[in-house]
Amino acid sequence: MRFLCVVGTRPEAIKLAPVILELARNSHVTTLCSGQHTAFAEEPLAWFGIEPDDRIAIDPESRTLAVLTGALFAPLERMIAKHKPDVIVAQGDTTTVLVAALTAFYVGIPFAHVEAGLRTGNLQAPFPEEFNRVAAGKLASWHFCPTQRAVDNLRAEGVDPARLFLTGNTGIDALRLTLARIEKQPAGRRRLRRILLTAHRRENQGERMEAICRAVATIVREFDDVEFVIPVHPNPAVASTFKVLKDHERVHLSPPLKYQQLVSEMAQAHLILTDSGGIQEEAPFIGKPVLVLREVTERPEAVEMGVASLVGTNTATLVAAVRRLLTDETNYAGMASGGSPYGDGYAAQRIAEAFGLVKGSACAGR
Repeated sequence: MRFLCVVGTRPEAIKLAPVILELARNSHVTTLCSGQHTAFAEEPLAWFGIEPDDRIAIDPESRTLAVLTGALFAPLERMIAKHKPDVIVAQGDTTTVLVAALTAFYVGIPFAHVEAGLRTGNLQAPFPEEFNRVAAGKLASWHFCPTQRAVDNLRAEGVDPARLFLTGNTGIDALRLTLARIEKQPAGRRRLRRILLTAHRRENQGERMEAICRAVATIVREFDDVEFVIPVHPNPAVASTFKVLKDHERVHLSPPLKYQQLVSEMAQAHLILTDSGGIQEEAPFIGKPVLVLREVTERPEAVEMGVASLVGTNTATLVAAVRRLLTDETNYAGMASGGSPYGDGYAAQRIAEAFGLVKGSACAGR
């Protein structure tokens, strides 16, 4: 089988890398970068030893959703004609995934959706990701689901059960592989408790992100043994907001971290605040309490297990949630030891099994 794996953004690169490596053991794989993210997406591929086979160049001005979507169709169709895949593979819910699924449908090539079945039930939250993954789900021939809930969501939408595969999340594969490679931090008690914070989602930009910044300032004033590490997303709307924290002594703003550096920071953190979907999955796996800076999440399993908490962006609510974790050892221990609902780190092998490339345990979600 010939696979075309389409990578658009950094999170896609992280989560598709284990799949690319596993498929390449027994088949021909072409890795295509769509240009939605450029070097930002290729950096984690390089960490996993993957060199893109081809790239689409997108005008830097093509960054509104409508313009970016339109700009991807024709180049992607040309790439499909050039590489002649039997299957097109994409991961998640970005503009690249939407265009890959729709272009595959137009040219009559089966589409495989990695991380299928996530739903909030609200097309505005997250925006536009909820629509993208619903649309991709309508077009996919293989649905690789990270959790049983994702399988159930697709069954409820009428997807043929024979096309549903419960695999776990490939992001946990990437995390497992990376934790095995990064240097272990020396033991010893830190003077400061470190809080890792990442925030970038469209729905949080503006007033909500300003509220997050106010919460950070309040927490460092209240707790003199706490410091924040904030890798700032390159989006100007995000970077300009976080600048208000640059003069706080125990708030460390940095450019985006390389994937392995981010994993290292997560491993060292006392707790994590994020609106990232991937970090919601990764933090429980490494035993770190995570406060989710969103009103709704398509990853409710961690919340239900008690290892994550959905807190939104209201300043007072966020400060209170952090305060509880910093002052209540029982609450902290419960969140830090609850386990992970997103798989064991071998999802890519189950995907290869579903394609019939290797033999192994059954992973059908039906």
